[in-house]
Amino acid sequence: QVQLVESGGGLVQAGGSLRLSCVASGRTFSAYVVGWFRQAPGKEREFVGSIRWSDGISYYGDSVKGRFTISRDNAKNTVYLQMNSLKPEDTAVYYCAARQWVGGVITTMTSYAYWGQGTQVTVSS
Repeated sequence: QVQLVESGGGLVQAGGSLRLSCVASGRTFSAYVVGWFRQAPGKEREFVGSIRWSDGISYYGDSVKGRFTISRDNAKNTVYLQMNSLKPEDTAVYYCAARQWVGGVITTMTSYAYWGQGTQVTVSS
């Protein structure tokens, strides 16, 4: 059974930084891709970025490109989302998700089979 557990959310001022963690368990993830999504109140869940576990290649949505970085630690089975230069519009519940990689970049939430419980990020102005 795949389990994903996020942590690291909190309250931060605009311009600040946070690092979210997603600990994965239940199987070997070398053939998986892990995505980060976020959902603000009243809005649809939005793709933030993803990383291929096998080689660490990452991809980002336009709204976070240049500010957010995704990385992974194989020894800890953990994927990180480093968020810099945070803006109030980054306020949302952040989720990590996983699926087997079948090629290309997968940005649609319905394509991901496994989800964490989410962690709240609030950016004050």
